Amino acid sequence: MSLTDRPTVQTVLACLAVFVAQSALGAFGLGLSTFALALPLEVRPWTLVTATYAHAGVAHLLANVVALLVVGLVVERGTTAARFHAFFVVTGAVAGVAELLVAALLGRVAAVVGASGAVFALLGYALSGNRLVGTVGRRVRLDRSLTLGLFVAVAALLTVVTAGPGLALVAHFTGLLLGLLAGRRRLLRT
Repeated sequence: MSLTDRPTVQTVLACLAVFVAQSALGAFGLGLSTFALALPLEVRPWTLVTATYAHAGVAHLLANVVALLVVGLVVERGTTAARFHAFFVVTGAVAGVAELLVAALLGRVAAVVGASGAVFALLGYALSGNRLVGTVGRRVRLDRSLTLGLFVAVAALLTVVTAGPGLALVAHFTGLLLGLLAGRRRLLRT
């Protein structure tokens, strides 16, 4: 398998390609806004996908690419490229929409870009879908509501620990929770 056959590397390359496109379109005043997820969703439905690959700047892109490489290379070992990419896109979109909906409930207008919701989903998957947790889970049976409560607590804790100004905390929480739930179900396993 060559380096470019790896889904994590393909995802990094997609993020870089979108960033280059953003920069080129920025010369015409169409950069980030063309790719950003915002309400109402039906106005620019393609942004459900593109927003996860778009980034607000070089530092934002680098932070997400580094995290993606660390977590993605672990998760991709137990799945197919198609499942990896579908998981990345779906969890990124759901996390972005969650961020927008909470912002709207709070009376704020928001636009979302970045891979962090999907990266947090991959992290959640790696945490709950690994062999050690699977072995413990088979020996210690928890009620579904208790498991969900534990996952919500873990997602909240990790979101708070990694919080910073300007970050999409709802997207981080949502992505992590989705990943924890998917990992528990071994959703990506082949």
